[in-house]
Amino acid sequence: MPVAAVNGIRLHYDDVGSGDPVVMVMGTAGSGRVWHMHQVPALKAAGYRVITFDNRGIPPTDECPEGFTVGDLVADTAGLVEHLGLGPVRLVGTSMGAYVVQELALARPELVHQAVLMAGRGRSDATRAALARAEIELHDSGVELPSRYRAVVQALQSLSPSTLDDDQVAADWIDIFEMARREGPGIRAQMALEPMPDRISAYSGIRVPCHVISFADDLTTPPRHGRELADIIPGATFDLIEKAGHYGYLEVPEEVNKSILEFFAGTRAGAP
Repeated sequence: MPVAAVNGIRLHYDDVGSGDPVVMVMGTAGSGRVWHMHQVPALKAAGYRVITFDNRGIPPTDECPEGFTVGDLVADTAGLVEHLGLGPVRLVGTSMGAYVVQELALARPELVHQAVLMAGRGRSDATRAALARAEIELHDSGVELPSRYRAVVQALQSLSPSTLDDDQVAADWIDIFEMARREGPGIRAQMALEPMPDRISAYSGIRVPCHVISFADDLTTPPRHGRELADIIPGATFDLIEKAGHYGYLEVPEEVNKSILEFFAGTRAGAP
């Protein structure tokens, strides 16, 4: 896995395929390798060069336990694009990664050709802000919850009822969540980026082509947040993916990949 020295840190990344570049930005506590399950193969098959990376806070990229800001993550992403001699590029971000891409589109539009914002939003609401603060309080309390309990709660929060209604599929997901639990000071630093401030007015200034993808059963970022984001960004397009929760890109990857590729190809209304 190559390493780039950007923005004062060591950032680990993968670079596969050829053609026009797509840079993918993962959400909180997620490794860039998650994209390689479904999205990277589809994009590579469609003729794109795909760059994924581990955000600041996720080893083997520097964890930066002293803390960091969304601005740091934006600068890291921009630094990787420039390190590779790319730009403008297509970007795909999910959840926290969408937040980073939104801010990059605003701050460095010359680096962005098109942007896909999955599970994106322009602000927190009272419930999600309370949950974010509660998660931080729980983490900082030192209380160790049983790993199986955490896995079940994560499944209920992150997956669609359509997924959980299949007993074998649900059991498999719970096993994955239990085994894949990640901890560390870098993840705690990522948690501190929540709750998100109100950026609705600021995003009205985005001038790069954007496509917002929301998931119908997403409890973490309800579809109304994605619809609001698409409405405020001039010319943005919007897709609502059914039978999908916050991890919709893993639950129904074919539909998500189709939405991304159609936007990139310009076969959606409003796309260049």
